[in-house]
Amino acid sequence: MLQERIEGKWLAAFRRVFALNGIGKGTRIAILHETQSRPVLVHLSELAAYDLGAEFCMIQMPTPPLSAPVPVKSTGTSWAIQGNRAVIEALKLCEVIVDCTVEGLIHAPEWPEIEDAGNTRLLVITNEHPEILERTEPKAEHLPAVQAGIQMLREASEMRVTSALGTDLTVDLRGAPCGGTAGFATHPGAVAHWPGGLCLAFPGKNAVNGRIVMGVGDMNLTFKTYLTSQIDFTIENDFVTAIKGDGIDALHFREYMEAWNDQNAYGMSHVGWGMHPGARWISAAMYDKRDMQAVEFRALAGSFLWSTGANQYAGRYTLGHFDLPMRNCTIALDGKIVVKDGVLQGELAL
Repeated sequence: MLQERIEGKWLAAFRRVFALNGIGKGTRIAILHETQSRPVLVHLSELAAYDLGAEFCMIQMPTPPLSAPVPVKSTGTSWAIQGNRAVIEALKLCEVIVDCTVEGLIHAPEWPEIEDAGNTRLLVITNEHPEILERTEPKAEHLPAVQAGIQMLREASEMRVTSALGTDLTVDLRGAPCGGTAGFATHPGAVAHWPGGLCLAFPGKNAVNGRIVMGVGDMNLTFKTYLTSQIDFTIENDFVTAIKGDGIDALHFREYMEAWNDQNAYGMSHVGWGMHPGARWISAAMYDKRDMQAVEFRALAGSFLWSTGANQYAGRYTLGHFDLPMRNCTIALDGKIVVKDGVLQGELAL
């Protein structure tokens, strides 16, 4: 079993990543965490901030009571702030929020208000064991390819995703907010994510249609499991309308979705592809579930990532959420192939 203690090599990695995110002498930062946060990540963040001379505070919130009908994991939607006005106003005054909450603030209801204040950027340290973070450390050299991918998404009108198993999905990208992260950023309003390396779009209304076929070895990130059988999805006007498959994977998926009793849980959240050369598909076979948030799979270079659940840009909010990275897909933007059979192409290749 991996131990969760302070290791010099992990502290050095935290220092490097903090510096890459523009944290240095006098930078105003808040290390936000909750009572169920992984203590070693909070401690490493504190020590790195101290070593770099940042002007920092520690804000701990009580992990809120459970309210969902099923377990909720890997949503990117932390409820830890719980609308606390004092905390929200304090975070607005910071240059950087080092986010060590369990689920992260990316889709948290308070983040848009904090972002709109115009001062603050977000560094999400996902709830992974430090060894995983060490292996997927963001590097400056990753940035050009990620920026190129984001620009391609912004300039495209349509994404089409196909695969040998039968996936054939069309996404209207017109007006869709597009972004991503190499794991670091230095301007107000930016969202950085460790592990990083992702290009994605949040489609608007009536923008996603087609079929997605997930195969053996694809990943249900929310369950932190590889699929052992196929699941065949029908998507009509942004919503999953059919989930076919005779295996345990389709059964679990259907039952989890049904438990929410919320149509928005079936909606499309975001689509995109991974860019991190250090992410490895085999890694889930090497770690206990408690050691990983499994975000690494979202960043796997050349993977197609689609997600269900909250999409604030389409006006849909829900805690029901799946992140579903797939291998061996081909992704084309306005007919130009950017990922072929799971391999990044052209200037995206790392």
